[in-house]
Amino acid sequence: MDQSTLTGRLLVAAPLLQEDPFRRSVVFVVDDESDGTLGVILNRPLPTAVDEVVDAWGPYASEPAVMFSGGPVGERSGIALGTVGPDGEPPGWAPLEGLDPAQGLGGLGVVDLDGPPEVLGGALGSFRVFAGYAGWGSGQLAGEIGEGAWYVLEALPDDVFTTEPERLWSRVLRRQGGELALLSTYPDDPSMN
Repeated sequence: MDQSTLTGRLLVAAPLLQEDPFRRSVVFVVDDESDGTLGVILNRPLPTAVDEVVDAWGPYASEPAVMFSGGPVGERSGIALGTVGPDGEPPGWAPLEGLDPAQGLGGLGVVDLDGPPEVLGGALGSFRVFAGYAGWGSGQLAGEIGEGAWYVLEALPDDVFTTEPERLWSRVLRRQGGELALLSTYPDDPSMN
């Protein structure tokens, strides 16, 4: 298997991307293979508490302890991400393949929500549940990136489990410096400028 080029990276929506639900979104790429790409939107919290959907997992959810809309595909299914310490891989947790250790995202993986939370929950440093995901078929995302719809940027550990998801889009752009930092102040509705 070839190492992914996008797994563990962020897709940050360019201001020209106005299509819901991707408008001003920050997508974390969970898996990038030749047949397609799967990610979750990090900055779309829902008004539903985690314990209302997967009640046994609620006590382990990172703040804000709500469900997040991961994307428009499979909205009735969930993907959970969590971090574990260097002591090993507990049952029910699988590391993301192809992460660059230099990114500082070591210990980040997918949590099996069908597993026993009382066993795995205590081993989690951070935990978030996403309803649905964002998905692209083979070549589709590359085309969108080529059209300028997405900026491909490095993820920081705090991005995935941010406590301020509503500020993530601006914050990620601002830390890039240069032209992207200027875009972080792009008005929500440019016609009102």
